[in-house]
Amino acid sequence: MESIVNAINGVIWSPALIYLCLAAGLFYTIMTRFMQVRLFKEMIHLLRSGESSEKGISPFQALAVSLSGRVGTGNIAGVAAAIGFGGPGAVFWMWIVAIFGAATAYIEATLAQIYKEVDEGEYRGGPAYYIEKAMGQTWYAWVFAIATIIACGFLLPTVQSNAIGNAVTQTLGEGSIISSALGDMSSVKIITGTIICIILGFIIFGGVKRIASFAQIVVPFMALAYVITACIIIAINVTEVPAILAMIVKDAFNPMAGFGAAIGWGVKRGVYSNEAGQGTAPHAAAAAEVQHPAQQGLVQSFSIYIDTLFVCTATALMILITGMFNVGPDSTSLIIQNVAADTAANSPAFTQMAIESVMPGIGNPFVAVALFFFSFTTLMAYYYIAESNVVYIRRFIKIPGAVNILKIGLIAAVFFGTVKEANLAWALGDIGVGLMAWVNIIGILIIFFMGKPAIKALKDYEAQKKAGVKNYTFDPKKLGIKNAEYWENKE
Repeated sequence: MESIVNAINGVIWSPALIYLCLAAGLFYTIMTRFMQVRLFKEMIHLLRSGESSEKGISPFQALAVSLSGRVGTGNIAGVAAAIGFGGPGAVFWMWIVAIFGAATAYIEATLAQIYKEVDEGEYRGGPAYYIEKAMGQTWYAWVFAIATIIACGFLLPTVQSNAIGNAVTQTLGEGSIISSALGDMSSVKIITGTIICIILGFIIFGGVKRIASFAQIVVPFMALAYVITACIIIAINVTEVPAILAMIVKDAFNPMAGFGAAIGWGVKRGVYSNEAGQGTAPHAAAAAEVQHPAQQGLVQSFSIYIDTLFVCTATALMILITGMFNVGPDSTSLIIQNVAADTAANSPAFTQMAIESVMPGIGNPFVAVALFFFSFTTLMAYYYIAESNVVYIRRFIKIPGAVNILKIGLIAAVFFGTVKEANLAWALGDIGVGLMAWVNIIGILIIFFMGKPAIKALKDYEAQKKAGVKNYTFDPKKLGIKNAEYWENKE
């Protein structure tokens, strides 16, 4: 099974997708006139403004929900994998994809706001909605919706739960080994998977409002606690930081693991971590209650900074400063070996060992707890995204019990991911990310050349801001934007 999954993964994550992600980010950066830099102060202001309503959540709640998808295993195990397979230079390419990706995140989030709908009293939207309305291609919207249900409902959850399982066994040990139809499994992982599934089942049956409320509390807390811990370790070794940063930049262009490995793993894990262009965050963006679509686009753009430039960089510096990493294509042919050769790069082990080396007795349990919260909120975000696309398809075909089937399938995928090996779980997750990214990035590029709705929205917002208005308005007809029914009716 693993060889088949790896073969599919190799086709989807060809160099074409890697360079498409970078090129799209650079293109939108130029088209928006570096909005991620120009409007940074406005992003901060928008986070503090806006309130929820009966139909939608607040801009900050939408940020928290999307961050719960962005900030997860990719920030801990994903960074370790990028370094382990691509070398320190992969971190540089994670920064690049984040800086450019902030513009891509603005585009897809703004499109989600422009073309959102009200469904059963709640806002719904995302790539399937804006592909149908802006491109006029329902079949292509269906392709994205189906790809997203498969990815977020069954493939990506395995990565998150697998990281929790590996972090717990790194802390408590494997326990006894039990043979089953799924192969040999650790008793600790079986117990861990069961607990995760019970808690997740309780929450996903509570609806989007419960997800938003939970994420609003947990995400800022867990990110802050993790970054503070990283800052303590970095401060203890502050004299080594300049040399580490120089090593990252140098290895980005003269990589020990090869240029293709550095940029490939940097972009792959960068997109997995911050999700810019993947098409997941627009679902939460569409659910926000805002005066103008561009406002949520700017808020979502800011989330890229939190995810990659803050959390991922903190992880990378911890690993590199403490030297708790290996570099190599696999455990049998290592280029650099600082820790045991059989340490899985696709797991949170490097990060746990880095913290443990500075804070003995704390590193393993702390990362296990942090990963539980990081990964758990990501699982909730995945469910919401998959459900949104089931609801989209249900507009055309009534499938009895479709949402309940999704819930049961996701919970089963979570248990499977928890008890299986890391390489298989990550390969399944990469397929999910790649499928969504291909469809979404091509879609938003086509939409741009068809009418530039997100760019028109940005210019309109900046014009109103310059005029000093207190209450923003958005008139799509005036801007030449068609099929934005929600905003037309609101006007």
